[in-house]
This record gives sequence, structure tokens and C-alpha cells, in this order.
Amino acid sequence: MRYKGYAARIEYDERNDIFVGRVLGMRDIISFHARSVPELHEAFRDALEDYLADCAEQGITPEKPASGKVMLRIRPEVHAAASVAARAAGKSLNQWADEVFEQAAMA
Repeated sequence: MRYKGYAARIEYDERNDIFVGRVLGMRDIISFHARSVPELHEAFRDALEDYLADCAEQGITPEKPASGKVMLRIRPEVHAAASVAARAAGKSLNQWADEVFEQAAMA
């Protein structure tokens, strides 16, 4: 589930018969829950809007979702192999790495 660039992980709590969500990739804990999917979307939006309003009220900068920039240090031989794999796929290293990251993250 996504809203304003933020992503949330949703789980079903069988004991309480509710969906429970938590915004991912942040130190601050933003969680929400609801009994139906439409209510869950609303609860997510409300929780995130409350977080952003609280940050504004306190004069602090809210944590941002991932920027899309990743700086990595990898072994030179891995870098070389990745470059070869990207070229073999007809892609830039960035395009190739984006697809590999996505596949690994969605698994």
C-alpha cells in the first residue's frame, strides 16, 4: 500500500479480525488498523497525514520515503560482473540494478 511516496506493510491479525499496517523505512513508528480494505486505505492516509501535521506543528522535518539514490560499496569483481550482466541484457548498470533490487525485494 502506498500514499504520498510512503509504503506500508499490511498483515492480517486473525485473533482480532483486523488488518494492521505499518509504514516502512522509517525510524518513527506509524501504524494503523481497520476491519476492511477501504477502511484500511483511509486509516493509512489518516495516520500519515497526522504524522505530517504533527511534524509541522513541532517544526521538525518529517522523515522522507526512500529517495531512489543508493550508494553501494561492492567488491571490484562483483562490480565488473554486474556491468557485464547489464551490458549483456542491453541495459545500463542502473537499469539492471533497479530490476535486480526489485526482484530481490519482492521475493
